[in-house]
Amino acid sequence: MENSSRPTSGARSDNRHRAGPRRHRAGIGPPAGIGLDGSPTAGLPGRAGTRRAGLSHRLLGAATDPAGTDAADDDLAGADEEADEARQRSARRRRLTLTGLALTAVLSAVMLVVTLVTWPPDEPAARDMTSAERDRLAVMRVTNQRDLRAGLHVTIGAGTNRTDLLGWVDWSRQLVYVDVGGPGAGALRGLAQASPAVVVSRPDPTAVPAPAMPPLIPPADGWRIPAEQRLTPLLTMIFALSAERPDPADDLSGRWVGRDRRNGEDVDILEAAPPGTATAGTATRYWLDTAGRLHRLETTIAALGRVTVHLNRTDRPTLRPVDALGGRPGLPRALTTAERDRWQRLPARLRAAGGAAVTVTLPASADANLRGTGWLSWTSGTAYLGVTDLDNPDSPRTLVRRDGNGVTRIDASASGDPAGPPPLPPPATGWRAGAHRTDTLDPLVARALRAARSGGPTGSPHRVRGDNLAGTVVDVVEVGTGAGRTRYWIDRSGLLRRLELPSKAGAWAQLDLTPGRVPSLTRPTEAR
Repeated sequence: MENSSRPTSGARSDNRHRAGPRRHRAGIGPPAGIGLDGSPTAGLPGRAGTRRAGLSHRLLGAATDPAGTDAADDDLAGADEEADEARQRSARRRRLTLTGLALTAVLSAVMLVVTLVTWPPDEPAARDMTSAERDRLAVMRVTNQRDLRAGLHVTIGAGTNRTDLLGWVDWSRQLVYVDVGGPGAGALRGLAQASPAVVVSRPDPTAVPAPAMPPLIPPADGWRIPAEQRLTPLLTMIFALSAERPDPADDLSGRWVGRDRRNGEDVDILEAAPPGTATAGTATRYWLDTAGRLHRLETTIAALGRVTVHLNRTDRPTLRPVDALGGRPGLPRALTTAERDRWQRLPARLRAAGGAAVTVTLPASADANLRGTGWLSWTSGTAYLGVTDLDNPDSPRTLVRRDGNGVTRIDASASGDPAGPPPLPPPATGWRAGAHRTDTLDPLVARALRAARSGGPTGSPHRVRGDNLAGTVVDVVEVGTGAGRTRYWIDRSGLLRRLELPSKAGAWAQLDLTPGRVPSLTRPTEAR
């Protein structure tokens, strides 16, 4: 008789996971930890013990109930899945741990490298200079004089107030030639040349702020004495970096403050007083190599603030001073026979020429940079010029007339071409004598007219150099008198092409001449 309580096939399938556990709870099969042969299994390690338990369940189920075979297989599969999941979780944990350790190691290595690179090396503390270091500082200025020239890069201030000077210094000829740039350059932007006596500039407000090296051959025109003189103490200090004799080493005191490397040279950084007596300020730092050559200087100048000077000892071109600083120095010598003959015949040649068109360039002072055009007549002893101020182009033009009665002037309209000649005929009225800002022109014009007088210029002449003016070869002849020096540029035909003399400010003024016919310089009232 069929047992009506036997579950159907479908029911057995739904309850197969509960069949095995019920047998254990009902006491069917061997006790936990006892194998089929009665041997203990409790000491078997994890997976082996699990597999034996599963095998016992399968055998027992197969012996008692055919349906138990499926249940035992499911139990074994479930145990394997749980073990696999446990192993996967453990593996993931190990991978995460290893990854974290690897990242930590990499980060530690990077930090170690950065620290080693940026960590400042241990250096000795600042100390008093040794006697050898004082000796090097004592000969530094003589070394500069011996090396003649160097590339120059000066930085004044920082940020939006920074001014850069880029160019060269020639200690042998006492000349600085730089391009002035940077965001703080202001009215000084452009080219500048300086001697110990005077600074002249060629302003260029449209130049880009970035500093650049100036052209080796400087422009011929546009040079003037700048109204802003704040660079003067700096340039004075740069000139003071050279001397013909060493400083007394025993009088030097200061500190050694560190080491550095500049221009491929190992240098010591010494802190001492400013060079010479050029400028007052805080202690100055000098970067000196073992030969006593200066590579860098840092100091503070009252009118400028913090200043850094870099010297490039290998950048040493020959510099040419502009005409406002006297032009090339040349090699002065006595006149040859041919040159002396032309010099002696100069007055007669000028009277024969009759006159000349003239252009005057006169950097007289910071508030009087004058330029004039016009004519002079050696026949009548008259000069007539229209003069403008380069720094005040909108100011009235001044008409200047010189004749046997002296010098008179008229302030005319500023309209018209300021670089053009004065109006013809000269005005009939309005001429006045007396002091005027154009008085600085008078010595130059007077010497040009006097050159045509019988006997010529007084004084002992010597040849300064040969030169070239507007394509014409000339000899530059200088005459010294109690009134100062005057230079005559005489071409090979014996005509005067330029006359120069220094102004009170130290710059040279030029009167350029083109000999030939000139218009009548007589005023209408004089003609009547």
